[in-house]
Amino acid sequence: MTVAVPPDHHATAPRGQAPQGEASQGQTPQGAEPRAGGERRMTPLSWLLLVLGIFGFAAFWVLLSLAWDRQCSWMAVLGALDIAWMMRLGGWRPGPRRLAFGVLATVAIVLFANWGIAAGQYGAVMGLDPLDSASKLGPNFFLILFQLANTGMDLIWLGLALIVAAVASR
Repeated sequence: MTVAVPPDHHATAPRGQAPQGEASQGQTPQGAEPRAGGERRMTPLSWLLLVLGIFGFAAFWVLLSLAWDRQCSWMAVLGALDIAWMMRLGGWRPGPRRLAFGVLATVAIVLFANWGIAAGQYGAVMGLDPLDSASKLGPNFFLILFQLANTGMDLIWLGLALIVAAVASR
């Protein structure tokens, strides 16, 4: 019985080795960087996915809090899990860098969401929509509103979110 050899395959290459100029599955082509464990490289789309995750989740949290007229600080824990998942989908390599960016992204979600909640609550009193109110809200006034709106239990949820972000993002 004879086996047909595809036209682009050289019959002279020993079994298990690729012909010259071609890379086998275990080797990297000339000039390419080897990747540990077959992981993907980070691309600009990885960063875009992270940024969309931050602002998308913060917007969802703001809408939920304004609809329920509560802080909904437990959403910070879900935001930490969402960011960890987005970073894995984006091809971020495990390690201290992913952990640090996961925690920083969770802090960004908490800050943007609380800024939006404060702007929405205060803007409703002043007759402004949340976007106009958010542009007029300064950092000092935001800090005062943040301290007044968040109870001890809310701060526990926010602290727990940072721990979840660190564990889930590593």
